[in-house]
Amino acid sequence: MKKVILFFIICFSFINHSNAQSQAPVSNLYKGTVDGKTPITLYIKTEENPCTADLMFTSMYRYNKSNNWIQLDITQNRKKENEFVLVEHGFSGVLILKKTGNTFTGLWISPDAQKQLKVDLKEASMTKKEIENFEKTMEKVNYENNDC
Repeated sequence: MKKVILFFIICFSFINHSNAQSQAPVSNLYKGTVDGKTPITLYIKTEENPCTADLMFTSMYRYNKSNNWIQLDITQNRKKENEFVLVEHGFSGVLILKKTGNTFTGLWISPDAQKQLKVDLKEASMTKKEIENFEKTMEKVNYENNDC
């Protein structure tokens, strides 16, 4: 009888541990335009928050004519999960985007709200090497913005 109970405890523990493990991060690349004419690239990494199981986002984007990446702080609308607010580091602008399938559409808004430009993005594929390069770049951008 003790062996049967011990067996069930071990099985139950294994099942709970398997269910509690978080999912691997997912990286996505989006390419498109601001104002229909300025090409941009957006990189987003999505992962589970280990404390709350909510999704966490790490992101950056750049205007393709520039080599400078802009770090983004992303908030997802809890009521409409396909809506996002992306605030540029240093509050130099805000993106309000809606995700439909593999696209984002919305607005870029200047900090004084005087300029509002249309944003259209479509998901692009990446190789493993490109993902590694984006991850290194995002780590560098984060370090540059947040190092003491």
